[in-house]
Amino acid sequence: MVKKKTPLSKDGYAWKYSVVGGVTRVNIETGDDIAHLHELDQKLWTVLSCPVHGLEFDERTLSMIDTDKDGKIRVGEVVAVAQWLGKVLKKIDLLYERKDTIAFAEVNADTEEGKQVLDSARLILEKLGLKKEEISLADVVEYLAIYEEKCKAEYTAQNAEPFTPPYGDLSDDAEAAVNAIRAKVADWFMRCKLVQFDEDATSVLDVQVDQIAAISGNNLVESTDTISTYPLLRPRKDALLPVEGGINPAWQDAFSKVKTLVFDVDFAGKESIGEDEWNGVLAKIDAYTAWKTAGETAMNEAVAAQLAAHSAAIEPVEKMVRCCRDYIKLLHNFVVFKDFYSRKPESEAVFQAGKLYIDQRCCELCVKVADMGKLTASAGQSGMYLLCCHCVSKVQGKEMDIVAAITDGETGDLKEGKNAVFYDRMGRDWDATVTKIIDNPISVRQAFWSPYRKFGNWVTDKITKSASEKESKQFDEMTSKADTATTNLTAKPAEGAPEGAAAPKAAPFDIAKFAGIFAAIGLAFGAIGAALGMLGSFVVAKWYNVILLVAAVIILISGPSMLLAWIKLRKRNLGPVLNANGWAINSRVLVNTTFGATLTSMAHYPKLVTKDPFAEKKTPWWVKCFWWLLALAVIAFGVLYFTHNLPWQKTSEPAAAEVVDSIAPAPEPMAVEEAPVVEAETLAE
Repeated sequence: MVKKKTPLSKDGYAWKYSVVGGVTRVNIETGDDIAHLHELDQKLWTVLSCPVHGLEFDERTLSMIDTDKDGKIRVGEVVAVAQWLGKVLKKIDLLYERKDTIAFAEVNADTEEGKQVLDSARLILEKLGLKKEEISLADVVEYLAIYEEKCKAEYTAQNAEPFTPPYGDLSDDAEAAVNAIRAKVADWFMRCKLVQFDEDATSVLDVQVDQIAAISGNNLVESTDTISTYPLLRPRKDALLPVEGGINPAWQDAFSKVKTLVFDVDFAGKESIGEDEWNGVLAKIDAYTAWKTAGETAMNEAVAAQLAAHSAAIEPVEKMVRCCRDYIKLLHNFVVFKDFYSRKPESEAVFQAGKLYIDQRCCELCVKVADMGKLTASAGQSGMYLLCCHCVSKVQGKEMDIVAAITDGETGDLKEGKNAVFYDRMGRDWDATVTKIIDNPISVRQAFWSPYRKFGNWVTDKITKSASEKESKQFDEMTSKADTATTNLTAKPAEGAPEGAAAPKAAPFDIAKFAGIFAAIGLAFGAIGAALGMLGSFVVAKWYNVILLVAAVIILISGPSMLLAWIKLRKRNLGPVLNANGWAINSRVLVNTTFGATLTSMAHYPKLVTKDPFAEKKTPWWVKCFWWLLALAVIAFGVLYFTHNLPWQKTSEPAAAEVVDSIAPAPEPMAVEEAPVVEAETLAE
């Protein structure tokens, strides 16, 4: 995918170019290239902007590059970082080492920017109690975590309000236990109020015997979810909640926690409590929750403000170590898609979200989708066969949408609703379901068979539909006849008609009415016969005409599909897919057949010589040959018969010479005697 580099001097700096992915792109491979990045014409950049979120890239690094905080990384911001790093580092080639530990000797202390970084680095190491002449990203992260905890502790000490938790150190546990049964207890008290309103409704408000009977045949341990929908306990007219005993078994554990943490503290020795006492418990829990929420909110706001003020002092050193590690990766996915076209496992593109395993293949070109509607509206322009999938991870409790490109192989059993497994870049698995397919050619080979598959599917659908309609029609006719027979047995003859009178006869068939139809059918068969005769004459004229005929039919059927596929595959472009996901692509991102074959891998099995005990019996080869020869013989006989080229057809007709001999010669014209010429003188006499 990468062709020979070509140096080109323009606007004072000799940029080097190469063909990557079928498109000419500029190379960024030296410190001088980075130093002159501001001179590169913006029209030559592959990307004009990319989103901060949703990429396989450190968001903290991107957020520090995104100076205007608009959620997008633009060309100007990438250039600004390059210029800043050129002032901070003594040698900007250090960026190609991609390390996150920088020695102080590598920082340019002669510039204001470099001096600021060194001061921040030494401050961090001093606070951490470290004595060394280098700073790492781990040091910065550790310092920020310690400083955040320190700010929280200081805030708590200075702003602690006098509030006594209602249940001491176990107040958090009591809060969780009460909230777990809060709704269920409220439902029970409401049922008790309805019983007080109408005592006859007690049995209706309690769990019904039919409900228990419906699940009695099951393993009741596995029916806990169903049992939990029943009332907390039987409604009582006195509306007193027993502290223990009579509780729905599905809620027994949760209720026991409340008894231990709350009831034994507030109502020690009591056998039951009323609604007012329960509401008192809720009031204490709610007050405790409000105090915690207000305190945490105020503390978080205060700590965030302190961190923001302090980060200005340490941000330069954090920005330096992060950019030393990540900046080259950003350039390789911004100025030129080097990581995408390199096809190395350690350098996947930042937009590649993971791998999708489906239908015995692995799709490596998967992109996260923020707006599926926007994607489906524009992704068809990419010319790629795309699978839109919804992914769910129950372990993480998250959902997301992705689009996967099928760039090699066949369509196989791919269809909407098919399940698959998606693995993200961290190796975590997600349940994936195909929600939409954007159909485009996958390969020229697949396009060759596409018309036949479509025709086969069409025929199968028609046959299935016709059979279903006939079955339904026959059933309707049978039921209609049965209904008619039943009605006739009980129906009385019409008024004025003699009993047992016969039904009126149908009108006789008029053959003249259909004469035109028969004539048209005859003409059609005649035309078909004439066409078959011409075709047969062409086939028997030369031995190779059969091959030419078969080739012509194949080209006629598969040619247009293959030509269209060839055109689309040459223009297959990932750009529209990325544009639909917030990128501003400035150049084509071509995925030709050679490169596409590396993005989708198919399952390959070794050739095994084993005996399958459940395999269907195969027809012997000689039987297959016999049937093929018989079919060809029947076809050949039909062609020769309709073209009158069979031996007995030729002998039954008189030869041309015999026909000529059998014709009697035409009689010679009779001689006409010329009348004597009479001279003029004789006439005169």
